[in-house]
Amino acid sequence: MAVKDRDRFSTATRIRIIGEQTAARVYRSQTRRQARRSRLTGRAALLAMVFCSLVVALAYPIRQYVAQRAEIADLRREQQETRDRVEELRDLKARWQDDAYAEQQVRLRLHYVMPGETGFVVVDPDAARKARAESGGADRPWYRNVWDGVDKADAAARRP
Repeated sequence: MAVKDRDRFSTATRIRIIGEQTAARVYRSQTRRQARRSRLTGRAALLAMVFCSLVVALAYPIRQYVAQRAEIADLRREQQETRDRVEELRDLKARWQDDAYAEQQVRLRLHYVMPGETGFVVVDPDAARKARAESGGADRPWYRNVWDGVDKADAAARRP
C-alpha cells in the first residue's frame, strides 16, 4: 500500500491528473463551440450566398420590367386620350359641315348679320372702363400692347 500512496502523491501522477482534467475542460469547451457553430453550416452559408446572388442578379431586370410596365400604361392612357380628342374633332368637323351651325357661329363670333337685318353691339360702359383700367394699356409702350395681344391670340388658339 505504501507504493500506491507514493504513486498517488508523486509528481508524475499529479501531472497526469491535471492533464486529464485540462483535457476534459478543453473537450467540454470544444463541444460548446461546436454546438454554437452548428447553427450555420457550410450548406446554409452556400444557400445564403446563392440566394443573395439571385437577388442581386434579378434586381435590375425586375426594376426595368416594372418601369416598362408603367411606361406602357402611360402610353395606353395617352393613346386613349388621343383617340378621344380625334373623336371630338370629328364631331366638330361634322358640325361645321352643317350650314345652320356654320351660320350660327359666324353670327356669334364675327357679329355678321343677314341682308335686311340690323346688327347691334351693346357695350356696357362700366365694363369698358373696367377693362381699360385692368389692361393698363395707356401706361405702357405701344409695342407691349401689341405683343400682349399676340400672346393672348396664341393662347386662345391653343385651347381646344
